[in-house]
Amino acid sequence: MSPRKRYSRPSLPSQQPASGNESGDVGNDGGYNAGMAVFSYIIGGIIVWSLVGWGLDILWGTRWIVLLGALLGAAGGFYLSHMHGLTRQSSTPGESNADSGPSTDGDSNAK
Repeated sequence: MSPRKRYSRPSLPSQQPASGNESGDVGNDGGYNAGMAVFSYIIGGIIVWSLVGWGLDILWGTRWIVLLGALLGAAGGFYLSHMHGLTRQSSTPGESNADSGPSTDGDSNAK
């Protein structure tokens, strides 16, 4: 018999011991995940568009397009974050959306 390790299948989720973080509340770290997504959109946009600007600077012999690319990347990251709904303020668990007061647009939904 060879001294190699035998392959063992991973156990099913029902057989794994529950960790302290799994208390039945799914999505408690939604704010953290949204924050990391916003951060990655902004930093990724800055990096990508700075590289594009840097390439255009080398091609055209200028020195300012890299800065324009960085600003465009940051603005694009904010725009993508907003379009994906990551920048909206979420309500606390005990607060409902109705607690925020009446609508200010003059449109009443009361019957």
